[in-house]
Amino acid sequence: MHEVFEHTADLGLRIVAPALDLLFAEAGVGLFEIIAGDVVQIRPRMERTFEVAGTDPEWLLLDWTTELLAAFTVEHMLFREFTVTVHAAGLHGTARGEAYDPAVHTLAHEVKAVTQHELTVRQCATGWEATLIVDI
Repeated sequence: MHEVFEHTADLGLRIVAPALDLLFAEAGVGLFEIIAGDVVQIRPRMERTFEVAGTDPEWLLLDWTTELLAAFTVEHMLFREFTVTVHAAGLHGTARGEAYDPAVHTLAHEVKAVTQHELTVRQCATGWEATLIVDI
């Protein structure tokens, strides 16, 4: 589960999941909800894998979402489905989606960056919680 919230001139994303892998997958969905609005418009036609190194969950979340944003910014890829495995040296992620097509997709926000501001990832009674802020 994720929730997008307004934060000064930025947008925030609050994520809750029963497992760390699912938290990172849900962060991907939340990021592309911010970018594209309704992720249902994105068809899972192509698959792309990502390897992100790191051991600190907060920095790993920042690096993961930054990699996803770079795939949109540079390659114009939109994703809607994610499978993530967090391991001792980082994470392996698979994202499914398609290339942005203005005839098919609408965009909701221009995301300039995922920021370190208020970035948190913590274990809680129900699993894991995270907060991140994106610069729009």
